Amino acid sequence: MDSGNSIEKELFRSAMKGEWDAVLTIYKKYPAVHVAKIIKSGDTALHIAVSNVQEVIVEELVELVCSHNEQCHREALGIRNEQGNTPLHTAASLGNVKMCKCIVQANPFLLKVRNNMGETPLFMAAFNGKKNAFLCLNSFCQNEEGYSFCRRKDGENILHCAISGDYFDLAFQIIYLYKDLVNYVNENGFSPLHLLASKPTAFRSGSHIDRCNQLIYHCIFVDPLKVESSFQQSSSYDSKESNERMKVSYPDNYRTCMHLFHLLKQLFQVVTKRSPENKSQQGDAVINLEAPNVSSETRPKGNKGLHREGHDFFPPNYGTCIDFVKLLSKAMLVILGLGSRRIRKLREKKEKHTWAVQVMNELLQHASMYQYEDNGSRPQVSDETKPYEFTEDGDVKMTNVDDPERAKQHLQSKEKTFEGDQERTKGVAKRETPILIAAKSGITEIVEQILDLFPVAIHDMNSEKKNIVLLAVENRQPHVYELLLEKNIMKDSAFRVVDHKGNSALHLAAMLGDHKPWLIPGAALQMQWEIKWYEFVKNSMPVHFFARYNKENRTPKDIFTETHKHLVEKGGEWLTNTSESCSVVAALIATVAFAASTTVPGGVKADSGKPTFEYHPAFDVFAISSLIALCFSVTAVVMFLSILTSRYQERDFGKDLPRKLLLGLTSLFVSIASVLLSFCAGHFFILNDKLKYAAFPVYAVTCLPVTLFAIAQFPLYLDLAWALFKKVPQRSYKAVPL
Repeated sequence: MDSGNSIEKELFRSAMKGEWDAVLTIYKKYPAVHVAKIIKSGDTALHIAVSNVQEVIVEELVELVCSHNEQCHREALGIRNEQGNTPLHTAASLGNVKMCKCIVQANPFLLKVRNNMGETPLFMAAFNGKKNAFLCLNSFCQNEEGYSFCRRKDGENILHCAISGDYFDLAFQIIYLYKDLVNYVNENGFSPLHLLASKPTAFRSGSHIDRCNQLIYHCIFVDPLKVESSFQQSSSYDSKESNERMKVSYPDNYRTCMHLFHLLKQLFQVVTKRSPENKSQQGDAVINLEAPNVSSETRPKGNKGLHREGHDFFPPNYGTCIDFVKLLSKAMLVILGLGSRRIRKLREKKEKHTWAVQVMNELLQHASMYQYEDNGSRPQVSDETKPYEFTEDGDVKMTNVDDPERAKQHLQSKEKTFEGDQERTKGVAKRETPILIAAKSGITEIVEQILDLFPVAIHDMNSEKKNIVLLAVENRQPHVYELLLEKNIMKDSAFRVVDHKGNSALHLAAMLGDHKPWLIPGAALQMQWEIKWYEFVKNSMPVHFFARYNKENRTPKDIFTETHKHLVEKGGEWLTNTSESCSVVAALIATVAFAASTTVPGGVKADSGKPTFEYHPAFDVFAISSLIALCFSVTAVVMFLSILTSRYQERDFGKDLPRKLLLGLTSLFVSIASVLLSFCAGHFFILNDKLKYAAFPVYAVTCLPVTLFAIAQFPLYLDLAWALFKKVPQRSYKAVPL
């Protein structure tokens, strides 16, 4: 016993120090340590080697374990730690294909082993977004077995995990391999399409990109996803993996050179790609470039989301020209600095947007939820969210609905739980259809595609009787609302809907929630955009179109006044503080400008009373700038005083107060610049003879305060101008939780 403990301690020390040669020696001499758990978490030496990504050591350890009889090596490779993970679980979560392939070839039974959470190695690979490891493990699964490995105890399947983790390239492959998972739901009743509809940042319409980045964004071309139906077990994967390693091993200062070399290689491939064997396939390749596994017969109608890259608008013989355009755009980005963090982030963002649209179309193509046996307002409370059951050992047991005994037990359990159905229904009733979730999240791609494929979805309602129009208005999603206005739908039936409290779309537009709904800072500007949104919804329909009173006998105007009281108070307080500070500065400038305008540099001529420097250009600059400073400073004082004396009513925040504030800030900035200009012009007479043209840099330094003031106030100034002239407010791009 002591000898065994000492050997295990030696094995522990060697593994912790990374002395893997010593570990291999112990494994050769003492086969009993193959099943020894050497750390508190229950890991064996093989677990530790896998965790440290020791590929060669793992292969040798597996070979040593397999050199003994079959029963022993099955037991050694299947040892679980405290979390119930085998070495194959760990290798799958790390995404190491070489180790996964080595272990599963030695013991294919490990694919069926589940950890304490009911997760198989295949599930672990998908959960961590390891596409290559997933395809490797999947290649060892049969079709029927694969479905049994794709789900864990809480009902989550691999497609749920891939979409939740934004692994859209993996999700695309999963949909191709396991089409039935599209309609599987978890314990909360959410399908993969529900999860995708709750991720606005995965789509272009739900992501905010400023104008400077938009130019780079549109210059980036992203290759669409293609089906990888079978894992390449030959040397092609190894060469691909080595290329990836080489790609990340280059220093940053060599990255641009490598990108240029890669572009030249692509250019050669584009020019020489028209070989006879490729010419016959080129048409299909170009047509199916955005959705390669969707044939012309099964392609969804109205599939506008897939044509945004512009490939399918051209005949197949234009493919080379399109590739040249791609290469030119890539070359421009390389010259601008493709290796920069900013452009890499934009590329990743566009990849996510493009791939999410592809996944969305695949989900909708295989979805069966829009047969409308179930919608958000009348949820189907059933026990069939799991297609199989788990035994105590973690194995999967398929249910047989045709079994009379099971049917009898099912009826008995149904009778027992009848009293609790109302409680369960309350929880499940919160579930909404994907189009309702997409409308709340502001994802116009999903809304538009669902309405094109299933026009009846316009009548979907949640448990509060709110349809897509009401949810878009309530959650301040102008893009979705404008899309619905442009759609040729039954506006009388969709836009006249009221919720369970009798609130129309105008009532909900007047209702302010707890969160800040608009992408603009400051309570005053938030209030301005709230007024714009209310007026936009009101003017989008004919007069008296919306219901005037709800069930509480309140009008939209009453709701708007009540719910915006706090915002009006905060906005008024901010305007008061801003106006008081700015009016003091404007008054000081007006005093200085008045004193300067009444002073004549150099005095006047004794005989005629005219200024001594009457015909000097600097004198004209001084006179005009001092006059401008006086006029604009007085204007600024008047504007800020008018804001201070305002009544701060709701309608004042719409146009009156923002205009005054914008005019006051503009006048203040012009007056400050004019005072400094008049100061420089006055001193020019003193420094002209001494410094001559060297005086101009000194005057440039005096303009630094104006520049700092402009930089500090420019964001506020831009927000004021944008909010004043923009008709429809800008949404906040915040995700709405399920």
